[in-house]
Amino acid sequence: MQHYLAIALGGALGSVLRFALNEAVSARYGRAFPWGTLSINVIGSFLIGLAAVLLVERWDVSPAVRLGLMVGVLGGFTTFSSFSLEVVNLAQNGALLRAMLYVLASVSVCVLAAAAGIHLARTSLGMA
Repeated sequence: MQHYLAIALGGALGSVLRFALNEAVSARYGRAFPWGTLSINVIGSFLIGLAAVLLVERWDVSPAVRLGLMVGVLGGFTTFSSFSLEVVNLAQNGALLRAMLYVLASVSVCVLAAAAGIHLARTSLGMA
């Protein structure tokens, strides 16, 4: 039960953080391109890479803490379902090129961000 509570609390926090960041980025750059969701997915991918090393390989944390942060906070923060809907909406609104660019940018940059998080965690802690 402790794991479920940690995930639920983390998910609530991650969702609030996602909403706040999306609003801030959208206010700054507009909504013609989903910069907020892209930013969230890149940041979340980087953080989950970092957390995968720190919380699983390096630090001795309880499973509840690890699950609360990785599944809860980062699961609530990243927005792949929102990303998917935005791709479909862009395509249905005639912005097919924008939709394709968004898919390419999201997948490639998020995978690189996860790899960067893993690399940073391992090299900064002498784990390379």
